[in-house]
Amino acid sequence: MIKGPTLSVIVPTYNEREIVRQLVDRLCGALRDVPFEILFVDDSCDGTDQVIAELARKDPRIRLRHRPARHGLATAVVEGISLAQGEICCVLDADLQHPPECLPLLLCAMNETDADVVVGSRYVAGGSYRTLTRGRRLASWVATAVARLLLRRARLVADPMSGFFAFRRSVVQGVQLSPVGYKILLEILVRGKIRKVAEVPYTFNARAGGRSKLTWRQNWEYLVHVVRLLGVQPDDLRFLRFGSVGASGVMVNSGVLWALVRAGLHYSHAGVAAIGVATTWNFCWNDLFTWRDRRSRSLARFAERYVRYWAITGVGSAFHYVLLLGLTSLGVPYLVSNLVGIGAAALWNFHALGEWNWSPTEKGVMRVVWSKPIGSGSQAARL
Repeated sequence: MIKGPTLSVIVPTYNEREIVRQLVDRLCGALRDVPFEILFVDDSCDGTDQVIAELARKDPRIRLRHRPARHGLATAVVEGISLAQGEICCVLDADLQHPPECLPLLLCAMNETDADVVVGSRYVAGGSYRTLTRGRRLASWVATAVARLLLRRARLVADPMSGFFAFRRSVVQGVQLSPVGYKILLEILVRGKIRKVAEVPYTFNARAGGRSKLTWRQNWEYLVHVVRLLGVQPDDLRFLRFGSVGASGVMVNSGVLWALVRAGLHYSHAGVAAIGVATTWNFCWNDLFTWRDRRSRSLARFAERYVRYWAITGVGSAFHYVLLLGLTSLGVPYLVSNLVGIGAAALWNFHALGEWNWSPTEKGVMRVVWSKPIGSGSQAARL
């Protein structure tokens, strides 16, 4: 028997009349050892709500919230969360592509790992998505790549596009969820109060009935959603800020170098002076802009950061200067050589400065891949 708090299974539905009875039967069978409720948030116009209402009259564990106008999957889940009574919520689609029999595995993973969010994943070892068409696979891959590129917390899991997941209500307590489209997990990962995330492999099944709700409009809404999530977590925009500061530093560096060379100074000496001026410029703006949420306002701390900044960027500056000299000696114009050196130094500087000069104020979220029998342990890695 699975020990744990009451579970609320949130099921958004849209024209699922053909299969909703089968879904309820399978959920009740899978959760026979768990105190649960099934909360349907229905936007249907085919009588699905009538079928659910009939089921609810026979079983008080089934609840229905019917919305006359279609408002979308993600908003249905948010409304379901607000109505849920369980301490743990699970979200799955009504079309049986998410097997209800795997739901106890999510609860086991949550209990064993103490995770705040457990994601049913198609993309970890043991998971499968073979029933998707090539076009849907490509679309899923692109959507995942976009999320992982732009949102750091999307990199916590291999399948941030999953619609099959469980989470503790404390994750979203006091959090304003405002998703657009249909990818509610991404909203919870980015905005939620999360300490640890676990993934459980599962096989994505073929649709048992109805038809796909995915449209080009939903693809557009997904992109809008990702853009709206940018900046929720400070790290998501940090590299763009660092890049903008770096771009201004490039102009300062190149301007100083050009001016000194025009004034008659040899480019090798002018390069040293240009690096010094640009480094100080970049430090000040990175402190005020890029890592402003991690800095202390103390003047002594500011001085410490400035000294440490020079030590950290010294390695980058060395690469920068070597490339300036080396490429120029090979016949590359000195301004081009200078830009190549700046680019090579930038990658090192961003990662090193974020770790050692403006260190994170809180620990990262722990990720666990749970794919072993109960009690056998798990593999974990801090991201």
